[in-house]
Amino acid sequence: MGMFWCCRVSEINLMRKNPLKSSKSNVNESSKYDNNSESLTSIARSISMKTGMSKQKQLAEDIMRYGDIKIAAEVYTFRELASATDNFNPELLVGEGGFGRVYKGHIKRTNQIVAVKQLDRNGVQGNREFLAEVFTLSLVNHRNLVNLMGYCADGNQRILVYEFMRNGSLQDHLFDLPPSKRPLDWYTRMQVAKGAAQGLEYLHDTADPPIIYRDFKTSNILVDEVFNPKLSDFGLAKLGPTGEQDHVSTRIMGTYGYCAPEYAKTGQLTTRSDVYSFGVVFLEIISGRRVIDNTKPTEQQNLVSWAKPIFTDRQRFTTLADPKLEGNYPPKGMYQALALAAMCIQDEANIRPLIGDVVSALEYLATPSEDFNGTADVDDSNCLFIPQGASTS
Repeated sequence: MGMFWCCRVSEINLMRKNPLKSSKSNVNESSKYDNNSESLTSIARSISMKTGMSKQKQLAEDIMRYGDIKIAAEVYTFRELASATDNFNPELLVGEGGFGRVYKGHIKRTNQIVAVKQLDRNGVQGNREFLAEVFTLSLVNHRNLVNLMGYCADGNQRILVYEFMRNGSLQDHLFDLPPSKRPLDWYTRMQVAKGAAQGLEYLHDTADPPIIYRDFKTSNILVDEVFNPKLSDFGLAKLGPTGEQDHVSTRIMGTYGYCAPEYAKTGQLTTRSDVYSFGVVFLEIISGRRVIDNTKPTEQQNLVSWAKPIFTDRQRFTTLADPKLEGNYPPKGMYQALALAAMCIQDEANIRPLIGDVVSALEYLATPSEDFNGTADVDDSNCLFIPQGASTS
């Protein structure tokens, strides 16, 4: 079944290999760390010995094999973080996930507002996420990845301290908006999508070893005061394949609706799995609909299943646009964005674009069109169609 390709190939050229991608480099330079930083290896060894859990030990062994990494983060005491959050006052709770709770805190010593993530103290999963996040964020440094400021590993406490993102998550600006909150305009949405894709591109193509994020979703994309997005929550991040390998095999984890079909079926994970998740989120950004919404009619509850047939019917394209935009989007840009989303969520992983090509497309889509007058008068005379070989069916 054919799909539309609403742009000239020369404008985006999604499937080309991006010649501007950075070559891989190890970002773990010694200059990044001060003399007081602690070795992640020693923490991993200590935690794994205390827990005695095989899955926990496996992650610790992976960390120790990689090397004696110095953590570019401050070590906080539990007393200091309890004070910063008013003893983890529920009124300061700003988020809650499967592994713990996030509080807004104030570090009095440095007069900093921070996000304090207290992981579940019961069971191995909290320990695993703690090590995975500290490990991953000690390897990376990018404007579209959240900054880990410090951590606490006192006794059985596992706490992570991040920069505080004042505008919350992308989820907060797409769904269930109160009447007083203005929806994101079209180009802000494209800018957020571009920045989030650049964060993935860094993980896939610059981080050494490459990192598969594995949990790309709207609630994990945080935005600052100028809506620069940053990926957060690296507890499920996985080191990517190296050498002759083309995938890593792992236990299936993630959020229903966002997981790539091949990963959900086989546990085989690649960077293209993240591209699928990006496509789902991008469709949420365009449509203003949640990936799974049980309040909708049955045939519309799964966003991807509902959207795919519409991709082949140009008369229905506009039904995928968020009604909150009130028609204020460039029609050609909206069609191109839908084409990009459609390519990312294809069932066959090797047909999906590389994340660097997605970034190239979004750089074009995030640039305001000079001929856009603020209304969506449909003119798709320049639209082309994706050939049969690029089907999503």
